[in-house]
Parts: sequence; structure tokens; C-alpha cells
Amino acid sequence: MRKAKPKKRYILPDPKFNDVLVTKFVNYLMKDGKKSIAYSIFYKAVEIVEKKTGENGLETWKKALNNIVPSVEVKSRRVGGATFQVPMEVRPERKSSLGIKWMIQYSRLRGEKTMVERLAGEIISASKGEGAAVKKKDDTHRMAEANKAFSHFRF
Repeated sequence: MRKAKPKKRYILPDPKFNDVLVTKFVNYLMKDGKKSIAYSIFYKAVEIVEKKTGENGLETWKKALNNIVPSVEVKSRRVGGATFQVPMEVRPERKSSLGIKWMIQYSRLRGEKTMVERLAGEIISASKGEGAAVKKKDDTHRMAEANKAFSHFRF
């Protein structure tokens, strides 16, 4: 067990939209420390979303992210000899990071040719309330609903 809680690290807002959430997204999107490439992927994807939908790309991305973030999840809890899936509320920071991770994970699994197109496609489908990342959220909520009987085992 550690003595003191580590200090919260604050991240700087991104240069184009001046938004901290965009920087957080880009940090998760980044591979091998290539941040400038991650920024260019995100900005190009937002431009493609603007062209395809005719709406503000950043607002569409935020709407898509809000459609993905879960409000409840299940955590394993051992009671006696059995393991129960206990539904728990999700902390706000964890909500956003789970939504970001799911959006990136399922955009990487898409079939388009470049990552820019994949990310743009996932943003558009998530903003409409469809797509693999939204399905993941629905599955998580369904799992929590199914295990509601074990909610008294919360810790």
C-alpha cells in the first residue's frame, strides 16, 4: 500500500481547439510517442466529419463521445467462495477515459484504409448512436442491469 496519493497531473489544452479533452484523446491515440502524427490524424478526421455531415466536427466528436461513455460497469467481487459481478457507478474521469479508449479501439478495428478514415467513420457512427463503441457501452449497461441483484455487495 502506498503512503501518499500521487499528485494529479494536469494536461495542457490542444493548440487548435484549446480543449483539454482533445489532448487527452490524442494522448490515447498516440503510438510510440508520435504526438504530432496523432494530432494530424485527429484533426484530419474532424475535417472529414465536417465534410461528410456538414456540422461542426468538434461538436460531432463530443456528441459521439457522450454516446459512448458508460454510466455503470460491473466489477468482480469475491464473497465466500463465489465471484459476483457487482454493478458500480463509474467515476467521471474513468467515464471519459473508457469512452476515449473504446472509440480508439473500435476505430482501429474498422475496415477503412487509413486511420484518419477509420476514426472519422467511428465518430460519425457513434454520433448517430450506432457503431461498435456504442454497442460496447450498451453491452456494459446490459451486464450491469442483469447483475443488479448483486448490487448489495458493493464495496
